[in-house]
Amino acid sequence: MGQFFNEWGDTIWQGFIQTIEMTGISLALSILIGLPLGVLLVMTRKNGQLENRYLYTVLNTVINIIRSIPFIILLFFILPFTQLVSGTTIGVRGVIVPLVVFCAPYIARLMESAMLEVDKGVIEAYQSMGISTPKIVWHVIIRESRSSIILGLTIATIGLIGATAMAGLVGAGGLGDLAYQFGHLRFQPDVMYATIIILIVMVQCIQSIGNAVARKLKKD
Repeated sequence: MGQFFNEWGDTIWQGFIQTIEMTGISLALSILIGLPLGVLLVMTRKNGQLENRYLYTVLNTVINIIRSIPFIILLFFILPFTQLVSGTTIGVRGVIVPLVVFCAPYIARLMESAMLEVDKGVIEAYQSMGISTPKIVWHVIIRESRSSIILGLTIATIGLIGATAMAGLVGAGGLGDLAYQFGHLRFQPDVMYATIIILIVMVQCIQSIGNAVARKLKKD
């Protein structure tokens, strides 16, 4: 065991940091895009505060199309777009764009589902008092659904970690790349097992933290 960590400790640590970087940056950008998209979906749907059938249809269709493409296919399909936006298609920077394109629509759909759980009677009560739509969105819809939003973001984060494992195919590094390059191609199962254990621990920690935060917000 000691010999394994002496030999692979630094490499696994570097892969762990790369996975954290890819997940953290992509998640932050995906939330910045996905949350407003989720709000738009709720607002513009039938009987929404800003009902707009055409805008909702376009958003809904685009999100469904992107979500129907497996990440590994999307990764290669948008390589020209990735090159245009980030200036590279390899490394951590080169995989951020496809990760965001993959995750943002997923978060938008999760946010939509969470916000649709809010009691319409509560929203109508605030509308009858003349409260503006932006304030209703922020202080009523998002506030009332924040527990479900946290659970949705927890699911999205775990899914994003899974996507980073495939990012190694474009030289992005990370734990998934280690498992593939050394555990599979070079027949070193101990590296494979180590990365799997680390990923399991990461997912368990994220899920536990997400559940705890969601429970706390639900009580407040």
